[in-house]
Amino acid sequence: MGHIRKKCSVRSRKDRDMGTIFENKTLLITGGTGSFGNAVLNRFLRTDIKEIRIFSRDEKKQDDMRHEYQASYPEDFEKIKFYIGNVRDLQSVKNAMHGVDYIFHAAALKQVPSCEFFPLEAVKTNVIGTDNVLSAAIDEGVKKVICLSTDKAAYPVNAMGTSKAMMEKVIVAKSRTISPEKTSICCTRYGNVMCSRGSVIPLFIEQIKNGLPITITEPQMTRFIMSLEEAVELVLFAFEKAESGDIMVQKAPACTIDTLAKAVIKIFHGDPASIKVIGIRHGEKMYETLLTNEECANAIDLGNFYRVPCDKRDLNYDKYFVEGDTERNKLSEFNSNNTHLLDVDAVVEKLLKLEYIQEQMKEKQAAKDIRDAKKNGLIDQFFYGSMTAEYLMDQIYAM
Repeated sequence: MGHIRKKCSVRSRKDRDMGTIFENKTLLITGGTGSFGNAVLNRFLRTDIKEIRIFSRDEKKQDDMRHEYQASYPEDFEKIKFYIGNVRDLQSVKNAMHGVDYIFHAAALKQVPSCEFFPLEAVKTNVIGTDNVLSAAIDEGVKKVICLSTDKAAYPVNAMGTSKAMMEKVIVAKSRTISPEKTSICCTRYGNVMCSRGSVIPLFIEQIKNGLPITITEPQMTRFIMSLEEAVELVLFAFEKAESGDIMVQKAPACTIDTLAKAVIKIFHGDPASIKVIGIRHGEKMYETLLTNEECANAIDLGNFYRVPCDKRDLNYDKYFVEGDTERNKLSEFNSNNTHLLDVDAVVEKLLKLEYIQEQMKEKQAAKDIRDAKKNGLIDQFFYGSMTAEYLMDQIYAM
């Protein structure tokens, strides 16, 4: 389950602005039980949005989500509607789309190693599933669809990245078939989201807790890093600024895997000597790319973002040879090696802003307090053994 932030009743100006855009609108999130879906709910639930539909195939995650949000947002919970289905099944997608105004398409197979072993499954979800979502959206008259892609789609070397690259091609091709006044379709591409599903950070924390070696694949491997909130900001920026067929990219910083591991060690007081290099896994690259050299030729700099416009030319080949481009953007490939590389302290600062890290730090401190209290005879052995750790932590922080 994602981590639900309990918010106060006072809404921020940013939330109110978003509420104005989405006022009385219905938003569908495919793959909505994942990290991104939870982040969107936390951002929008207290706005003037009419309804948020969570579409996913996992009934257990939906049930967990239902209970948690019912407890955390009792006044706004009725805005959330749950739909069980699979993007691979066009009819189940259509069933969830009646009356939908906007879609954030986040459903995907995104684990690189598993996609390497089951590439056709990646194609079914990431390529065919996306086509199903877009076809249903067009049929149902959805006004805008934002599809979530990945840096692994640029110069892909693995099955996951290749399927996402094909997904982007489907998005751009589909955008040409429908007037943007009827349905606007665009794409966001971003790198690793810290502490999301599949992030290595929770693994590092767990290894430190259990006194295990901290396993990294290759110390000098670089990856873009961003928070879930930044991922949501990119999607919202695309929602407001992108034209149909565009790919939107955020200018994210990056760091080496070694730097990331040392930052987590510094926060959780691990042993730097415990870092163990295990080698690159199936389908991994030494660095990731957010903008290819070819895309840079036409990319538009929007401050903290890049916009890659859709090529509007058709299949009249005479035009291709007669109307070539004589000038190109001076920007070259934008990747995790040539972006701003963060040092250990900068990564620590970024990590400490994450709610997941803050909760893990509280849990670590609470566990220490429990051990100290037990050692000093402040907690009876029988009492300690019969209480859950969560209950004991609540009692400690209530003191």
